[in-house]
Amino acid sequence: MKSKAVALTVALLSLGALATLATAAANYPAKPIELLCPYTPASSMDIMARLIAEIAPTYTGQPMPVVNKPGAGGSLAAADIISAKPDGYKLVTLANMFFATTTKTQKIPFDPDDLVPLANFMEYRFGLMVRADSPWKTLNDLLDYGKKNPGQLKWGHTGRGISIHLTALYIFNKAGVQTIDVPYKGTPESLAALLGGHVDASSTVYGPVKDQMMAGKVRFLAVCSEQRYSDQPNVPTVVELGFPDAAKLGTFVGIYAHKNTPDPIKSYLMGTAVQKRDRAIRRGAGVRWTRLHEGTNQAGRGSRSAYAEGVRPLRREVKAALTHPTN
Repeated sequence: MKSKAVALTVALLSLGALATLATAAANYPAKPIELLCPYTPASSMDIMARLIAEIAPTYTGQPMPVVNKPGAGGSLAAADIISAKPDGYKLVTLANMFFATTTKTQKIPFDPDDLVPLANFMEYRFGLMVRADSPWKTLNDLLDYGKKNPGQLKWGHTGRGISIHLTALYIFNKAGVQTIDVPYKGTPESLAALLGGHVDASSTVYGPVKDQMMAGKVRFLAVCSEQRYSDQPNVPTVVELGFPDAAKLGTFVGIYAHKNTPDPIKSYLMGTAVQKRDRAIRRGAGVRWTRLHEGTNQAGRGSRSAYAEGVRPLRREVKAALTHPTN
């Protein structure tokens, strides 16, 4: 009799919990939805997050404040999501590279599989650039300098173990150039270091530095793509310059939630995210937006598995990132 009473109590509690979840999902969203950005203000991911946040109230009826939480290549922001209540009121912007490389190059106090994708929003456009007044007019010029001055070429990036770091490291390693790489918290800091002469070159995302490039302050030596960018037709690709593997790390950025978020809320967020993304595509933000690959941390070109395949030729660079983990 006692066991039956216990079983009945458990069943009633379970039904009560399910009813509470159903009610919460039906009323969602009832308050602002916080969107964490793992990089600094004015970085490419921050630009995306703020554009999405600006559009969000049209579809959700609630504001979406963006909170910048940079550090450890996205792990600090990811950890915040995983430790928070999985109710859909705290989301994070992350890239597929976070799962394929970042979580492998540092010790993290959580399981990355506790995060699930809602939708991808953009594909990174990035490359290797120098100041406009630098003596290096081509990538070969920069590499030749590095070969003649081993260990003196300094270049900046926004975090060890991410595609921006690995692709440039691969190029330098394949060319036999010993360099000093300097990680920064975000693109603005990396750009400031380049313009201030603290580094000789920078591996960086295209969008946030476009204005500086158009103003004639910086120039790209190569872009990490299989095809030239339509608005920069004179900049060669890494494929053309003999580094085809550097173009394989397609980096897609999207919005993620805790895996235990109630399914009705995840479905609502996925549908809303697609609407917001399509409107963002129409508006543009100096980045390459994509309508492809919803839910693609599992399968597809923008997935963590596809990214991992692209990483395979860069094993040496990943190993180097492991020896210099991001703290």
